[in-house]
Amino acid sequence: MEYIADRITIDPDLCNGKPTIRGKRITVQTILGFLSAGDSKEDILEQYPSLEAEDIDACLRFASKLMENQYDFRQTA
Repeated sequence: MEYIADRITIDPDLCNGKPTIRGKRITVQTILGFLSAGDSKEDILEQYPSLEAEDIDACLRFASKLMENQYDFRQTA
């Protein structure tokens, strides 16, 4: 299992290798989905009492770091 920023974990045997929070079966994608739907940190923490506010912040930092990559979708023939 690989830890990223001490809170985000990637384990090929957990949630099909998707990034999760501290090895729990809660994916970064799930938390980002709640945030994008307008849920507050408090709403998420109420639904997932095993999480901490810092876990949600780590999800946002993780997503932000991914956006630092450059993506090139041009096809070469």
